[in-house]
Amino acid sequence: MLITPLVTTPYLSRVLGAEGIGTISYAESIMSYFTMAATLGLTTFGRREISYVRDNGRERTKIFWEAKLFEVMTTAVVLAIYIPFALTQENQLLYLILSFNLIAVIADATWFFQGLEEFGKVILRNIIFKAINIAYIFIFVKSREDVIRYVFGLAFFLLLSNVSLWIYLPQYTEKIDIRELRPFRHIKAVFLLFIPTIAIQVYTVLDKTMIGLITQSAFENGYYEQALKISRMVLTMVTALGTVVSPRIGYHFGRGETQKVNAYIYRGYRFVWFLGIPLCFGLLGISSNLVPWFFGAGYDKVIPLLGILGFLIPAIGINNVTGMQYLIPTKRQNIFTLTVLIGAGVNFILNLVLIYFFQSVGAAIASVTAETTIALVQLYFVRKEFSIRQIFLSSRHYLGAGGVMYIVLKISGLKLSSSVIHTVGMIFCGALVYIVSLLLLRDSFLIENVGNILGKIKRRR
Repeated sequence: MLITPLVTTPYLSRVLGAEGIGTISYAESIMSYFTMAATLGLTTFGRREISYVRDNGRERTKIFWEAKLFEVMTTAVVLAIYIPFALTQENQLLYLILSFNLIAVIADATWFFQGLEEFGKVILRNIIFKAINIAYIFIFVKSREDVIRYVFGLAFFLLLSNVSLWIYLPQYTEKIDIRELRPFRHIKAVFLLFIPTIAIQVYTVLDKTMIGLITQSAFENGYYEQALKISRMVLTMVTALGTVVSPRIGYHFGRGETQKVNAYIYRGYRFVWFLGIPLCFGLLGISSNLVPWFFGAGYDKVIPLLGILGFLIPAIGINNVTGMQYLIPTKRQNIFTLTVLIGAGVNFILNLVLIYFFQSVGAAIASVTAETTIALVQLYFVRKEFSIRQIFLSSRHYLGAGGVMYIVLKISGLKLSSSVIHTVGMIFCGALVYIVSLLLLRDSFLIENVGNILGKIKRRR
């Protein structure tokens, strides 16, 4: 739900301050390693396996309960390690409250419904609990001393949100004898997916950990967290397609329908260029107008960070298509693992050097470089299945239209003061320039999709 950070971030940035947000960001980065160990590769594995057998009630029931039993055991072990660790921390209560995130792992059944392509239930659940969480924040988080209350709300409502999906499970599962379950039969596949999970954590979470350890500054983590929050929020619009499409690709792959799989992938690349490029250029163009009023005083460093992290959008978008939408559903996780490990290595080495000299800006440069490396290496590995030339040529219209949009935004930004109205106006102006530019270029992807939307509207009438 994209509305949540838009509503809560301006409020929290002023109430908790950069230091408070940085403290939470660092603690959550530590918590992420324990959560990763609890889930292993079960989320990705479960979603993929359910997509293969979604038409077979008994098999999907077995896979669900086998994966869940395995997850319960791993989470219990991790909790036994985490609680003593939390008790040794300076912010002891903060770390203890975050243990709710581990309990939420046991309750999580989101991957089951994603594998079945039952996204409506997941979306409805998200809307309800995000709305409750927003209300909680505005009612109970009032000052910089309310860091604990804020973290409690995040962790507790995550747990409740995961539990809520279980009311739908009886509709999709059958009664089964527990003696038929073999939770450890999937252990090899799960651990193969766990390796890339570890690597992904290195360049998505370790940034925050290393900023905290190297700079010893909660402020630097706060700036980085705020910039990353905006870029990730925008990125969701690009990567959300992967969550929807990957089960469908797994389904067609299981049926041997290679042409349909390839058609989905080429369309996925085109979608990333179509949406990712203007979003990247858009962040670059509006960051100096957005940051002062959105975050408040004291967040000027977020402006260059947001400009750099904007390039994560097309980079992650492309490797999401190649990796999550193609390599994982088609059981080529070994290649996926290798590419992610390469990116993780690049990120770690660059972090060591760049954070020391440039602090949070260095971490941002390292992240973008790592994601771009992964995207290029993955494309190299699938060059025999897909035309790399065709993939990059399909971006030319969007680069041209995005470039024109960026110039317009920068010129208008020089003349406009920082305000809500001016930022919104720049966004609408930029979108209009981008769409008109594509229409003048007669972009087939845009014209085709506009035609499909208009066709659906006419049929409903």
